[in-house]
Amino acid sequence: MQLRKILKTVGIAASAVALSVSAHAAPSDDLTELFDEYWANEMEENPFNATYSGVSGYEAEVPTVAPEDHARRRAEAERFLERLNEIDLAALSAEEQLSAKLLAFILKHDVALSAFDSWRIPFLADTGFHTDFGYIVSATPFRTESDYENYMARLEALPEYIEQNIENMRKGLRDGFTQPKEIMPLIMPSFAAQIKENPEEHSYFAPFKNYPATISEKTQRQITAQGKEVIETKIIPAYERLYEFMNEEYLPGARTTLGAYSLPNGEELYAALVRYYTTLDDATPEQIHKLGLKEVKRIRKEMDEVIKETGFEGSFKEFIEYLRTDEQFYAKTPEALLERAAWLSKDIDGRLPAFFGKLPRQPYSVEPVPEDIAPNYTTGRYVGAPADADRGGQYWVNTYALDKRPLYALPALTLHEAVPGHHLQSALALELEGTPEFRKQFYPHAYGEGWGLYSEKLGVEMGIYQTPYDHFGRLSYEMWRACRLVIDTGIHAKGWTREQAMDYLASNTALSLHNVQTEVDRYIAWPGQALAYKMGELTLWELRAKAEKELGDDFDIRVFHDAVLTSGGLPLELLRERINKYIDDEKKK
Repeated sequence: MQLRKILKTVGIAASAVALSVSAHAAPSDDLTELFDEYWANEMEENPFNATYSGVSGYEAEVPTVAPEDHARRRAEAERFLERLNEIDLAALSAEEQLSAKLLAFILKHDVALSAFDSWRIPFLADTGFHTDFGYIVSATPFRTESDYENYMARLEALPEYIEQNIENMRKGLRDGFTQPKEIMPLIMPSFAAQIKENPEEHSYFAPFKNYPATISEKTQRQITAQGKEVIETKIIPAYERLYEFMNEEYLPGARTTLGAYSLPNGEELYAALVRYYTTLDDATPEQIHKLGLKEVKRIRKEMDEVIKETGFEGSFKEFIEYLRTDEQFYAKTPEALLERAAWLSKDIDGRLPAFFGKLPRQPYSVEPVPEDIAPNYTTGRYVGAPADADRGGQYWVNTYALDKRPLYALPALTLHEAVPGHHLQSALALELEGTPEFRKQFYPHAYGEGWGLYSEKLGVEMGIYQTPYDHFGRLSYEMWRACRLVIDTGIHAKGWTREQAMDYLASNTALSLHNVQTEVDRYIAWPGQALAYKMGELTLWELRAKAEKELGDDFDIRVFHDAVLTSGGLPLELLRERINKYIDDEKKK
């Protein structure tokens, strides 16, 4: 694709590209062209990502996910990596070198992981291709009649996308590359939830319930009728066919083993996933398992000290049972839980200036997890938004089964998912200037989830935890992430059973037994991702301790946090390089 067409595709004029990097040394023409072509190709290959990234021109399209499409993407990644390796990085500015290293990281892992054809399993325990379109709907702008026409065309194309995924899963069945049968019964409701008797109750109908004033009432009625017909005659039948396939073919044919090691080439796949999610080339399951056991032992001592502060007399197990069953720790209504989460969010917002030099302009809201996915969904999650979207980010709180959502854990959850965790981090990345577009959306898991877990502990310094129970809730969450190191590697490398993993998590944390089940199923379905949290957090605290020691009285927590956050997502080794440079620069001052 020619550069002129690429720039038009992503909405960037050549002059704007030149201006965007004016703060740095003049970039290599080859590197600039490569970045632009890579980003344009990403948008073309992934129209859902284009919408989520705020890139116009793809609102009427859905991805193509047939085997030949994945083969083409792998070949494209290989070609981009070859071109990148041919560029002399020594001739580039420091910022250009960083961008090149980040793209090299992305492409290297794209190529490595594509060899395993993981597209044969296109869903996890709590999300997947069948639910992800809901995120895209919320990120789609609906400002003009044309926006609705594009949305209608996208709905028309969605059934083919579903059919391609069904065929991919059929290949997975033939190859023995499926999700484990043991966790499937609790995933099945998320497929059934997409089937509605009344099309107006489907989440995809939401845009037809609220129109901009610029669209006449007559046109609104016409659009609504068309949208209802498409959902009723095409979308819902497509989901009915999907559910029939899942119920009659996938569920009976799913593998009876549990860990990733039992998949075809499973040991190699899990090793590659460990390297990808930790962003560390030398990370191994055995090393991480041992680190997890060490962290569990350390955190348990802290938990015992907090129990003493509460005055509770009894064993650790009895205290956990008390937390899980006493009504004082649970909200009575979904609104009460959301209101508490919102209050905590605003309380934290007001304390941010003392800890951060740069704050983002994008706001965020507190929302319930959508009902159709809530039963098997995690406790909370951050859902970002493009910089030019009609709304900000969303901090989702799960209001399903209120007696499983303890209030003492809400401060840690809010710090992690909202501020200063994922919203602050993601919103700042969207505001990067003078960098390639791909960096604004780049999310290396160990960095992102490590920052979220770091933010939970930072809440102690911020004065967020008011009671010993709040502090225990934070420690329980930290223990939860330490247990992940043990459980993920235990399941996928050491042959642990689902029951063994659930017993381990339940006996070491105050998580409700419902959450224990949903979390363990998440780790089973998503090998390696659970390792990112602790590996990233431990690195952040290590780097902060180094900065505090070397800078002494000159250490400023706001400057340190800005150094961590203001270049966007970084693999841990590149984060280490950046913090070392920040320390050297501060010494020179």
